[in-house]
Amino acid sequence: MSPAHTPAPVTGNLPEDTAATFCATLIDEWIHHGVRHAVVAPGSRSTPMALALTDRPELTVHVVHDERAASFVALGIGLHGVPAILLCTSGTAAAHFHGAVIEAHQSAVPMIVCTADRPPELRDVGAPQTIDQTKLYGNSVRWFHDPGVASEAAAHTWRSLAAHCFASSTGAWPGPVHLNLPFREPLVGHAGPLPLRLAAPDRRAAINAVASLDAGSLADLAALLGHRRGVIVAGRGCGDAAGVVELAVASGWPVIADSRSGLGHHHGPVVRSADQILRHAAFAAQHLPDVVVRLGEPPASKVLNQWLSGSGAAQVQVTSVPVWTDADGVITHRVVADPAAVCRSLAAVLSFGASDWADEWLVAEGRAQMAVTAALGDDAHTILTEPLVARSVGSLLPGGAQLVVSSSMPIRDVEWFGLIAEGVTVHSNRGANGIDGVIATAIGVAASTQSPTALLIGDVAFLHDSAALVGLAARNLDLRIVLIDNDGGGIFSFLPQAASLAGGRFEQLFGTPHNTNLVALAAAHGLSVTAVSTLHDLGQALSAVGPHVIHVRSERAENVVVHQRITDAVVASLDS
Repeated sequence: MSPAHTPAPVTGNLPEDTAATFCATLIDEWIHHGVRHAVVAPGSRSTPMALALTDRPELTVHVVHDERAASFVALGIGLHGVPAILLCTSGTAAAHFHGAVIEAHQSAVPMIVCTADRPPELRDVGAPQTIDQTKLYGNSVRWFHDPGVASEAAAHTWRSLAAHCFASSTGAWPGPVHLNLPFREPLVGHAGPLPLRLAAPDRRAAINAVASLDAGSLADLAALLGHRRGVIVAGRGCGDAAGVVELAVASGWPVIADSRSGLGHHHGPVVRSADQILRHAAFAAQHLPDVVVRLGEPPASKVLNQWLSGSGAAQVQVTSVPVWTDADGVITHRVVADPAAVCRSLAAVLSFGASDWADEWLVAEGRAQMAVTAALGDDAHTILTEPLVARSVGSLLPGGAQLVVSSSMPIRDVEWFGLIAEGVTVHSNRGANGIDGVIATAIGVAASTQSPTALLIGDVAFLHDSAALVGLAARNLDLRIVLIDNDGGGIFSFLPQAASLAGGRFEQLFGTPHNTNLVALAAAHGLSVTAVSTLHDLGQALSAVGPHVIHVRSERAENVVVHQRITDAVVASLDS
């Protein structure tokens, strides 16, 4: 008989046994709700939870030495909608979770954060490894709770507490929850019979409900769109790609799709190179829309976002999460509902059909793609550049693979130039746009999906998260790390500082060469490293099962030249 159906109450236990039973109950309830992964950063005070986690064969427990790396592994696992349990000991260990908690908050990724703590009598008296963990993460969590030291008198509330955590993490606005758990010594106990599972209705049903568009609102929105010239901008969270394409076909509007939208491989009215197309001043001016439908999160392209905000168009934001996303202050209408469902509803009442408007965008898309290929080359012996790696990596992966892309230049290059094969899912931590925890996030994605997973990352981000490499060689994960190494912060070479500051000062503050042998660093962690320089080499290296590192050498100054060459080629193709 499973512990969940054991009817005996919790009575007469030693304090350490009560703590063990409390932890076992929380975990049993989370497993009941579908949790299958836990990430543990080792420590002493968290012993009751750690033992309870490893007692359950339904859970895959990932032990990660570094707390920051552990938290981003949990983030990567949560990207697919089911939270991981994230556990650490007390003190500054909990503080190292904060970056990933912020990213989970701003990217709406579920996560159950459990921080062990000292009991109340050891707080504020100078006890070692004790800090104030109350609401440690501020407003970056959906819910915070400290239930106090586990007591038998509260046993009837334990399952409700666990259910509350799960529901708050996976609701209409998913995100992290923080459960602060004080434990008294001794820390090793034995779990007794667990409290009965609640027979109450599943509270997730109400919390997870996403509002649908009622008939009146649908009619108002359809009237707003009218027969005007429009564009659909699709990002992460746009929903089912087929629904987006339905609206594009019905309206006769192009879909400007970023790399995380899931539309990267779709045929039809999909524009993937808008950033480069809109660098053609005449095209950008002549193709200003009357209305913009924004689905999900905004793209990374500054050129595209500035063009949209300066268009003067009515802007309709459709998102499934009740978060205000309007950095430019231009959103005129907001719809909080499933974007793909809204698209299908609109497609059923709009029938503008094919139009010259969409055709002009698609002609520009075709010319831009050919110009990018001509500028970069696609022969097997073509020498790799940063844009060529970004263009190729997503098309060289097998169907069903995951591609994790670092912030800074890699996500921009993939958005501007990338070709994504059918069935490849693209991830990037764009909530806070940080470069911290990128390797760990990819580890989490690979662990949760058990799919071939590639990571495209720059040298600074790689170095920043090198703690995540600890133990990676021994993990049974197919992680193929493509490392672009230009010895510094390559993105800064595109900023005005590069032209306005003297070379030495620019290098000191922005170029920031680290002079680290990253090949040796990866090898020190037991990872095989393959140096590649041609497109053929990259394809061969990406076909091998990971974990391993693929090292691509680049030069920052030359990278700026290559980007300008691509832009010039696209502009020339549109001039013709």
